[in-house]
Amino acid sequence: MSYVETILKDLFEDFKNDHLEDGRLVNLKGWVRTNRNNGSIGFIELSDGTTFLNVQLVYSKDKVDSFDAYTHLLTGSAISIDGKIVLTPENKQPFEIHVDHITLLGAVSEDYPLQKKRHTFEFLRDIAYLRPRTNTFYALARVRSRLSFAMHSWFNENNFYYIHTPIITGIDSEGAGQVFDVNAKKEDGKPFFDRPVHLTVSGQLHVEPFALAMRNVYTFGPTFRAENSNTPRHASEFWMIEPEMAFCDIHGALKVVESLLRYCIEDLLVHCKDELNFFNAFVDKGLLNRLHQILENKWKVVTYTDAVEILKKAVEEGHHFDNHHIYWGMDLQSEHERYITETIVKGPTWIIDYPKEAKAFYMKQNPDGKTVAAYDLLVPEIGELIGGSQREENYDLLKKRMEECHLLKDDSALWYLNTRKFGGCVHSGFGIGFDRFLMLLTGLSNIRDVQLYPRTANQVKY
Repeated sequence: MSYVETILKDLFEDFKNDHLEDGRLVNLKGWVRTNRNNGSIGFIELSDGTTFLNVQLVYSKDKVDSFDAYTHLLTGSAISIDGKIVLTPENKQPFEIHVDHITLLGAVSEDYPLQKKRHTFEFLRDIAYLRPRTNTFYALARVRSRLSFAMHSWFNENNFYYIHTPIITGIDSEGAGQVFDVNAKKEDGKPFFDRPVHLTVSGQLHVEPFALAMRNVYTFGPTFRAENSNTPRHASEFWMIEPEMAFCDIHGALKVVESLLRYCIEDLLVHCKDELNFFNAFVDKGLLNRLHQILENKWKVVTYTDAVEILKKAVEEGHHFDNHHIYWGMDLQSEHERYITETIVKGPTWIIDYPKEAKAFYMKQNPDGKTVAAYDLLVPEIGELIGGSQREENYDLLKKRMEECHLLKDDSALWYLNTRKFGGCVHSGFGIGFDRFLMLLTGLSNIRDVQLYPRTANQVKY
């Protein structure tokens, strides 16, 4: 007999295309998810990492020489199996594999912490290196990978260039001062760099000059915030997608965002169907309905001023907000954002034209002198998903604003101002919190559970 080495993904594809023959001899390598027996017949659920679906292995006492040894294969064991395909279309699984031989490739000790039961997310965060072995984080990692691919695909298909921006920088893009300083020193004890530097909070400022030469560009990488916040939506390290588009105003930018997000959601509904069905069944039973609503509903645009009036009216009518002091100029909190998108609009909502003083220095100042051409996308269950703006292209206005924010006290940000002197133009951009987008797409409510190795205040175990 000749067993042909294969993978589960190909077997399921062959079954789907009616090419899987009953009795085919196969060799598979993977990990034991569960192992049970009734004394004469045993059943192993095997995962091989190539698909979200598992396969059932059947081994019987009268057909294998090492039945007792097979019954002692523990959850998590790495094995190689030889067996034959048996089609079972009347069962939940379309086929199973009847085992002829199993080789143990990697044993598991008795204190393996993952067992056949529901583990809390808090417990699993404490063993992050084993989380990929569970259904939830196995599915999450697969969705995270596919979403990355989908984003790169959309940008490639729409003539965007991928630009790698630095992680170590001397300028704070947000102007908030909540940065991780880099204090490396040379052998003689002197500072390694010639000026104070820190980990980047955004790749935006460094990618903008490429938009002014290559028109449409984006950066996709890790960013860092030294914000001592312990909420389910904040992390100290997270990934951002930050496109910049030349000759594009705020209205053009909104169209870009909507096209990108719709593309990604549609892609996942096709290519991660099993994973999203799992999340819909076991994490958030309204997930698929919400994703389809995002695709089917029109995205509404609300000005910041109108949003404040909506919130004031809600308070007057008795709605309770933890932060109930609503006034023009305030920074909208997550509870306010979710009220607007979930209760009022019941779908994705753009908030535009924010107060100038509440936003970053680089945003285009509107003619009213009070607001800037900024925009945030609010989505149900998450609140703010995307923030962006039309950038200030006027040299004098930008210089004045940077002086007000004390960003020109040295030459660390002068290069950014100079981009407006040398062929600047109307341009816009935005940032997508990749991890928050994953929260929307999976129904997971804590950013620590969509990051593979979360970094938060007081917590870096792995």
